[in-house]
Amino acid sequence: MPNDQVHRYGFRPVSEADLAMIAEWLAEPHVAKWWGDVDTEIASIREHLDSISVEPLIVELDGRPIGYIQSYDPHLEDDHPYQDQPFGTLGIDLSIGIPELVGIGHGSAIVRQFVDELFVEGALRVIIDPDPANARAIRAYENAGFTAFDTRNSIFGPAVLMARDAEQETRQS
Repeated sequence: MPNDQVHRYGFRPVSEADLAMIAEWLAEPHVAKWWGDVDTEIASIREHLDSISVEPLIVELDGRPIGYIQSYDPHLEDDHPYQDQPFGTLGIDLSIGIPELVGIGHGSAIVRQFVDELFVEGALRVIIDPDPANARAIRAYENAGFTAFDTRNSIFGPAVLMARDAEQETRQS
């Protein structure tokens, strides 16, 4: 993505009709490497379509679906491994489904915009947990303002826990 090009992304709720498209994205090699079994992941997304703890969303660029993002409250899920985070923390997960849009700046731009919107809605901290081997994702999240603060092994596997705090945003303004 050229530096002079600024995109605004749209985020809309996932519908049942989107699940086949998300399944195709999850099967793409650049996504499959970091997400679980497609059927298991789709079942989990379907389970959260009307959830209060997880908000599954489609990322759109110029009205075109290009990825999946979800936010979740670790305090609303029993035994979530990130419940040690302060109240007001939301976690996010992202995958860009279109292979030719990976590695050109969309990931950090999507995350930056989405997190800014979560802060406006009242989130105090946003965390993300890439696999330590996923250097591309870690770099994208650092470019979106996240800082690594812990490395963990949880039910989700190995993770670098990264955060961006709303309080920091206020101090830097």
